[in-house]
Amino acid sequence: MASNTFKDKVVIVTGGANGIGKCITDEFRAQGAIVYVIDKQEGEHFVGDIANKEVLELFAEEVLSKHKNVDIIINNALPLMKGINECTYEEFQYALSVGVTAPFYLVKLFKEHLAEGASIVNISSSRDRMSQSQTESYTAAKGGIAALTHALAVSLAGKARVNSISPGWIDTAYTVYKGPDATQQPAGKVGNPLDIANMVLFLCSDKAGFITGENICIDGGMTRQMIYHGDYGWKLER
Repeated sequence: MASNTFKDKVVIVTGGANGIGKCITDEFRAQGAIVYVIDKQEGEHFVGDIANKEVLELFAEEVLSKHKNVDIIINNALPLMKGINECTYEEFQYALSVGVTAPFYLVKLFKEHLAEGASIVNISSSRDRMSQSQTESYTAAKGGIAALTHALAVSLAGKARVNSISPGWIDTAYTVYKGPDATQQPAGKVGNPLDIANMVLFLCSDKAGFITGENICIDGGMTRQMIYHGDYGWKLER
């Protein structure tokens, strides 16, 4: 992709201070984009909790005070992960606020200011289709944003393309794993943030102009490999 593909495009990234979000931010900036990050972590970005309605409104107000239109929105912020044994009602609601309500409301705030050819990418998770025990708050939020994606794609038809990405195991420290940790993925390795950022930039480019309402799972094939007790030396223990 050309190094100036996104020159002067206005990009929003939630949860962009670390991990996948920071990688997405860095890749857009490397291609000339003007990126606005909102994150709870202190730093040289808009600091605030996206679970708070007023914070989202202030953030949108700040961006729109500088730009008439927004080209790209990346809803990436991580919801809380807790399971049914420990997760309180309030914590579950908080996870949904970060993972589903905030992405919806942020898009709503910018809806009338989306530039021609606008693109929205929501970061879901392979947990939108598979689960570990005691992960209900995170899994519900990720399943919610995957469904929100195709609903928004229909509602925003002609105004913006909306897609989601479901990462599998992504090591944000770029650790290179060997042995079973790597080979449990058919691709033979654990992913890193660039695996996600590369797809984000593709989906936001003109090359993906006929793609909307899609969820793309980037997990090295892990969710496609059926494993039964005894296969490849794997044993189920409870």
